[in-house]
Formats: sequence, structure tokens, C-alpha cells
Amino acid sequence: MSHPHPELGPPPPLPDGALRVVPLGGLGEIGRNMTVLEFAGKLLIIDCGVLFPEDHQPGVDLILPDFTPIADRLDDVVAVVLTHGHEDHIGAVPYLLRLRDDLPLIGSQLTLALVEAKLREHRITPYSFAVSEGQTERFGPFECEFVAVNHSIPDALAVAVRTEAGTILHTGDFKMDQLPLDGRITDLRAFARLGEAGVDLFMVDSTNAEVPGFTTSEREITPVLDRVFAAADRRIIVASFASHVHRVQQVLDAAHTHGRRVALVGRSMVRNMGVAKELGYLRVPDGVLVDLRAIDDLPDDRVVLMCTGSQGEPMAALSRMANRDHRIRIGRGDTVVLASSLIPGNENAVYRVINGLTHLGAKVVHQGNARVHVSGHASAGELLYCYNIIRPRNVMPVHGEVRHLFANADLAVLSGVPRERVVVAEDGVVVDLVDGVAKIAGAVECGYVYVDGASVGEITEIDLKDRRILGEEGFISVVVVVDSGTGKVVAGPDIHARGFAEDDTVFDKVRPRIADALASAAAEGVGDTHQLQQIVRRVVGRWVNESYRRRPMILPLVIEA
Repeated sequence: MSHPHPELGPPPPLPDGALRVVPLGGLGEIGRNMTVLEFAGKLLIIDCGVLFPEDHQPGVDLILPDFTPIADRLDDVVAVVLTHGHEDHIGAVPYLLRLRDDLPLIGSQLTLALVEAKLREHRITPYSFAVSEGQTERFGPFECEFVAVNHSIPDALAVAVRTEAGTILHTGDFKMDQLPLDGRITDLRAFARLGEAGVDLFMVDSTNAEVPGFTTSEREITPVLDRVFAAADRRIIVASFASHVHRVQQVLDAAHTHGRRVALVGRSMVRNMGVAKELGYLRVPDGVLVDLRAIDDLPDDRVVLMCTGSQGEPMAALSRMANRDHRIRIGRGDTVVLASSLIPGNENAVYRVINGLTHLGAKVVHQGNARVHVSGHASAGELLYCYNIIRPRNVMPVHGEVRHLFANADLAVLSGVPRERVVVAEDGVVVDLVDGVAKIAGAVECGYVYVDGASVGEITEIDLKDRRILGEEGFISVVVVVDSGTGKVVAGPDIHARGFAEDDTVFDKVRPRIADALASAAAEGVGDTHQLQQIVRRVVGRWVNESYRRRPMILPLVIEA
């Protein structure tokens, strides 16, 4: 079983007749999915998503794939294939199209509609080409066949990519719900047919590879929601992903059954559900959906609010409600339903929101105490089923943290795939398919690209480290005025702190140390202000560490007079 090593160098030129796979996101993390296929000098991109920041990335709005490895080859890109409309698969498309706005976008009707709505906000009009299951199209040297798969959003597609080097089957995100709400099941007949013809590289969703058995059907949520609605005396607030059309449909149906009206809260929720309704993927019972402003005229026991924020995102509607920073005020007796699973890394943020809502008097229903969500990803039993009907020659687990990738690799081996034909790679690790064998060929630089307000890629890891220090350890500024001739201190040190100590008198003990250190430096002929500032930083830093076991950010300023 292959795995990446830090010592991997750049990949060699691609041999004639070989196919290269370059994952730029989604391998080693849940999100930021993007894979580049190269054959005969042309590139095909599969998905282009975002990753949402964690607590150790303060101030960051989104994290993008690193486009650097393809930035000088955008003219070689023949198409961008989008498997489905979730943010972790389409969210970075606007940033890619800023580099080349005529890249052809290929996807299902709903996927492209969601992307186009997003692009309008960025004032980009894309070239898009809608496809459906069973359809085969050629883009340069890549022949793509699209296969229906079931997921937690309608219109998801797997893609089989045929080239002269072999056939790749990329599942996208999928599961095998046998009773899906929209009646659209994963096309296992197509998987079996592709397997009979020969799948040279199977790139398969790993998210639930550690979960035994089969993923629960979406239909099992309906009676749970019905009981929640029946028991609620006041308002019901349901939080979900803004693209989870199936869950919104279930909420609309439950509201209709119990005589309630539903208002959508959050720009992305309103936008996406408007698209889904217009295209017929969301069926709205007559009179159920109302404008948010209309809820003020309705009794509390007739109101349902459908909002974003199920992952504890700071600026999403539910988090703002929990912080009393939203026009919707959560009160005692309200019922809040978190209708989504926890994405790894978001646990603290979600529990913070749950605690805040509970403190306000709400009853919070979540996956931990009721079945109000089921996963959109195939569990181990479903993955084994796929391995057995496809019988791939090589396997490359995708979409998951490292533990998920390795668990999926183990399933492939259990199903009979030779261990040496299972390639576990992470972001940036290049895999070549040569003469029917997939092997790691090298690595390309593939870091995080941070979106921070209006800036894209300008925030670095050093900036985030500074933010973490500011947030965790505090900030101390030291201003000293020295005589330009003698180097003696003529004013200060003037010391101020934030997030460290309320009373600045604690620094009375270190002021003499600063003055002595500067005097010694002057006696030794040190007069450069930069050197003097470093001396001040070391003196203050050593004292703070000795006295308080803290490492705050220290900003010294030495002024010559």
C-alpha cells in the first residue's frame, strides 16, 4: 500500500500514453475537493470546493484549493466536471473562474443552477453544459460517462472517465439509499457494467469507511421530525446545510401536516431553495412558505424557521441567534433542530451553539439525542458491495481525513484488491496510471489558500500564528525614547497590554530591567534602533515567561530623540 512521504520530489514528465491524477484538495480533510486529471497534454478538473475554517484559523472565511500547480496551464483545461452542488465541491469555482472565466462547467441541472447563482454574486457569467445520468460526452481526450448516484442533495453524479490510458471511475459523494425521497437510486447496474468493461482506477468516497453496515435511509427521519413537530408548543427552528434540498422538503411536509408556516432564513438558504423550487426539485405545499417578515403576524405555534448554521459557523443565522445577534430572538419553549451531522473539526463550535441555545431556554434536538439526520455517504457495507461488483484493478480512496482513507483502503484489500494496487495519497501527491498500474510519482506544492474578507491568498500561516497568539496569550506594547547621542533612556519605558493584565502596574518590575539592558547596549556601542528593539523584546519576553508562564505578542518601539 503506497502512502506519501515528505521527501517526495516533483513528479517527472508524464510518460506517453500514461494518465496523471493530481489531488489538490479533499484527501486528508473533509472539504476542498478538487482533482486534476492529465492525459495527452490536456487537463480535466473534477470538483472545485471549499473547506470551512476551524478554531485554530481565526478570522478566516473560507479555505480554497491551491491552484498554483495548474495556474500556468489553464489553457490546457478542457472542462471542470462538478459531481454535485455542495459547497465542498463547488464553492471554489468563482475563485478558479477569476483566473480563466471561460472554463467550461459540466454538471447536472441542479448543480449548475446552484453554481450559476453563486457566480452571479461574483459577477461572473460562466459557460456551462448540463448533463444527466446515462449521458456520455467527450472533452478533449477525455470521454466522460455520467452515472446517477444517491446523496444528500438531488442530481448527484459519478463520472467514468475513459482515456487511452484506461478508465477512471470517480464516485463523487454517494450512498446507496434504497428508498430515497426522490426515488433516484445509485445506478449499481451502471457500476456493474463499467466493472465488466474494466475499471483501471476506482476513486471512491471514504467519509464513512469506518462506519460498519449500511447508511440509514433518509425516510427514517420523517417520523422523527413528525414527533418533534407534534410535541412543540412554540416556534420550531430547523438548521441545516443551505443545499440540503431533501431535508428542507421533509420540513416543509411536516409543517404542512401540522398546520405551520415556514420562513427561510439566511441568504444562501433563500437562494438555493429558490433555485431548487424553480427547477422542480423542491415541492412546496400551497401556503406553507412565507416571507420572513410575515412571521411577526403569526402565533408562535404556527411558525417554522429553516436556517443555516448547523455546523456552528460564526456568521450563520443559528449562531447569531444563540448569541442574541439576530432579529429572531430564541426564547423559552422554542424547539431548535440541528438537522445535520457533525463535520470533523466543528464539534466545539456546534456544542457552543447548543449550549447557548439551551441557556436561552430552547429545547435542542440534535443527532446525539434523536435521529434528525442521516449521512449522505456510503458506509463500509456499501463500499464493499461496490468493490465486489466493480472489481477495480487499482483503488485510490478520496474524500476523507487520513483515517478514512486508510479504512477505505483496508476495505479494498479485504474485497480482493491486491495491496500494492491500493494507493493512499494526500493533497498534492501525484499518482500516475502507467500500463494499467497506479503508483505515486511525486508531489506538488499544495497548501491552504485563505479567503479573509476581500483578500484571497494574502493571509499566511505566520499571520494565523500571530492571531492565535493574540487570542490566547495577549499583546504587550513597549515604547522607549533614547538619546540619539548617548543611547540613554530619556522617556519610558511606556508599557501597555491587552488580553494580558488589567493593571499596567504589574510592569513596574520589568521597567528597570529594560532601562539597564538598553544602558548596557549603549555602553557597548549598540545604537541601531532595530537591535535595541530586539533587546527590549527579549527582556520583556523573558520576564513574562518567568513570572506568568505566558508568551504574548510583544511589539517594542525604540524612538531616538
